[in-house]
Amino acid sequence: MSTEPHRILQQYWGYPNFKGSQEVIINAALKGQDVLALLPTGGGKSICFQVPAMAQEGICIVVSPLISLIQNQVAQLKNLGIKAIGMTGGLKFVEVNDLLDNCIYGNYKFIYLSPERLEQEIIRDRIRQMNVNFLVVDEAHCISQWGHDFRPAYLKCQILRELQPDAPMLALTATATPKVTQDIIEHLQLLNPLVQKDSFSRSNIAFQVHYNEDKSHQLLHYCKQLRSSGIVYTRSRKVTKELSSYLIKNGISSTFYHGGIPEKDKKDKLEKWLKNDITIIVATNAFGMGIDKPDVELVVHYQIPDCIENYFQEAGRAGRNGEKAQAILLTNKTDIELGKKQFLSVLPDVSFVKYIYNKLNNYFQIAYGEGSNEKYRLNFNEFCSVYQLNSLLSYNVLKILDRNSVIALSESFHRMTGIQFISSKENIMTYLSRNTFLDDLVKLILRTYGGIFENETHINTFTLAQKLNYPEKKVLDYLEILEKDEIVDYKASHSDLELTFLVPREDGHTINRFARNITEQNELKKFQVDAILGYINNNKICRSKQLLHYFGEKSSKDCGICDVCVNDTSNREELSDLKEQIISLLRKQTASSKKMQSALGCSSNDLVFILKELLEEGSITLNLKNEYKIVV
Repeated sequence: MSTEPHRILQQYWGYPNFKGSQEVIINAALKGQDVLALLPTGGGKSICFQVPAMAQEGICIVVSPLISLIQNQVAQLKNLGIKAIGMTGGLKFVEVNDLLDNCIYGNYKFIYLSPERLEQEIIRDRIRQMNVNFLVVDEAHCISQWGHDFRPAYLKCQILRELQPDAPMLALTATATPKVTQDIIEHLQLLNPLVQKDSFSRSNIAFQVHYNEDKSHQLLHYCKQLRSSGIVYTRSRKVTKELSSYLIKNGISSTFYHGGIPEKDKKDKLEKWLKNDITIIVATNAFGMGIDKPDVELVVHYQIPDCIENYFQEAGRAGRNGEKAQAILLTNKTDIELGKKQFLSVLPDVSFVKYIYNKLNNYFQIAYGEGSNEKYRLNFNEFCSVYQLNSLLSYNVLKILDRNSVIALSESFHRMTGIQFISSKENIMTYLSRNTFLDDLVKLILRTYGGIFENETHINTFTLAQKLNYPEKKVLDYLEILEKDEIVDYKASHSDLELTFLVPREDGHTINRFARNITEQNELKKFQVDAILGYINNNKICRSKQLLHYFGEKSSKDCGICDVCVNDTSNREELSDLKEQIISLLRKQTASSKKMQSALGCSSNDLVFILKELLEEGSITLNLKNEYKIVV
């Protein structure tokens, strides 16, 4: 292989050598071969296409699923002095036109696109004119309906083959089962590809499942032992703020992060965490894609993730520097039952999809055989109220209809009305005594929604209007008055959505065309939920073995550091002896973990495990010098 890629790696990224399969993948790409790279989280996927793209003339087109991921990678390349463009949302036509001209004439090396951008004719037309050296599909599992994050728009990626037939294609992912791997190859039409898979094994991460009824106290215990930084994952925006506040009150430097935070605040929070000005970031599950922070020592899942793919990818953000790290899933019986209900009760079956489609047509009085390409505005809350529908199930049906091109939904549908009371209760009572017309609405909101003084809370304005026998517009007008008078912080968003019927109404026949797909997707979701619950409940087989087996990788060797391995009865006697030795040593003097390991000649994994056990028991504690001592 030419020394050129090594020189580029050293010049821009400062690494002396490639790791894992990077060199093999780069070599194949430079020879013009299609590649499917299956590398673990932290395996350096971006290097696999960025280095060969820099080694050849032309521009590299990268399709990526998340705006935050695109922005992060573009910013990283710019910081390295590499010309890159990210085509994110909110750009005007003139701006898009100028950026595309830069790609053709401005010696740019990378253009990052969302898959949805490939549907725009201006994008397709300019790609035809570009001197493209590589086509890259990042997070390629999104193209498979059997993957954990299927994005129908990813199916458009194959158009790149038509637009640039001579450019080799690289597809990359960190979470693909054998079935998903085959799907990627077929959908992207990869030609005799090199399928390069590094072991997904992360030998430095201790995967652990801990049962505890008081999860917040247990979380605090883990965070207090941290030397560098950590991530706590939850599924709820509200919980991110609550947990972060709890940690701060107990002396842990922390912040929270989720999709509803303004961009400026997101950037500020992320920057402080990356610089270790903040130790713990409590975030919703999308956080972390494309963020390269090597010294994450702890990843905690405070709530059960919906599938092993997401769990493994998020847990894999720990220990990227190769140092020992922990990935802990905190759970209890209540969590497990709640998880089953949350993940499985919202899956609409074929008959319910047909029912909602029928009601949708009736609602707009669309006749059989009519409705194609007609656009309507729908008050979703009103629609659910008229037909007494479960809103979450019905919302999922609309997404299914959108995914299967029966209707097209507007993106604004995802926004919700949110308020938070910012005035004291005493001031509110005084205010209402002077503004009695607002009394019923304010008191209903306070009775209906808990925690509305502490957190921004999503409210259903249509339901409030029904209970008060008001028009919904009156509720919205009153909320604006409350905001103007600085009683509430109000983020307005109506419950209307725009939808376009893409095909004529044919009732059951319309749905029958993809009915089998609905059933299969529901079965897949049930399989994924069963798999993550099975992983949580299986305390007989090494955690790492279980995870690798899920991704089609066989391992005969136990990791030795997960909760299953360290609790193995064959190892308990040795650990019991070590425990006595540690207690005996600490009775004589305080000692750091390093000093204890040197004195006792034990493994660091065993020492950490016993120290953690003794701390949990309250038998020992840490002093200000980070030395352990016996609790008298």
